[in-house]
Amino acid sequence: MNARFYAPDARAEGELVALPPDEAQHLTRVLRLGRGASVRVFNGRGAEFEATVEETTKDEACVLLGPRRQSAPEPRVAVTLAQAVLKGDKMDDVVRDAVMMGAAAIQPIVTTRTEVSVATLEKGRRRDRWERIAISSAKQCGRAVVPQIKEAVAFETFVPTLAPLTLSATVLMFVEPGAASEAIPLGALDSKPSAEAMIVVGPEGGWTPEEVAAGVAACRVVTLGERTLRADVMGVVGLTALFTAWKEF
Repeated sequence: MNARFYAPDARAEGELVALPPDEAQHLTRVLRLGRGASVRVFNGRGAEFEATVEETTKDEACVLLGPRRQSAPEPRVAVTLAQAVLKGDKMDDVVRDAVMMGAAAIQPIVTTRTEVSVATLEKGRRRDRWERIAISSAKQCGRAVVPQIKEAVAFETFVPTLAPLTLSATVLMFVEPGAASEAIPLGALDSKPSAEAMIVVGPEGGWTPEEVAAGVAACRVVTLGERTLRADVMGVVGLTALFTAWKEF
């Protein structure tokens, strides 16, 4: 199988396209490919092409686009994962796995029990890191779409946006068993989804009662039966469960 590379400027067969620096270095320094090598490139917006390496230097590479080819199909339901930012590097794994599972976008949120602020995330350029991880995961799993990594927002800013969204999308907030009397098991939901959906996952320490109440007022709150799952796996488990119910698998 030919190596795949992210080329956001790729648009049509016959174009000569320069790879981004990280991708060019992977091609030349890691894989040690040269002129004439057959590769595949995708633009992150759904298009993938056969391509041939035309020019390389130590840090640069240009490819000539060939015919378009079929990439891994996107899910019929565009699901955004709104994930409370986790400690250490755990969020990296969440982004990697959500992209692999087919998430359409990832919205980092900062909650009461999140151990980092929005300002700290911006200063540390965490979004840039997560975008690189999303590209790498898309390359690995065969997607030609790179999900959007949105700017991190505070929960109190995020939650008012949910109620209007429920008019056209399925919006689900996962809570711990017993956290809210209004919560229902995920399996009790209607299996017919909207065209778009969002799942909202909390931090390691769980939601505060005030956050649960805000979620109840803004969207549907659900549980995974009587089990309490770790925050770093809840997103991928939720995506898997929903895509299975919606017959994506």
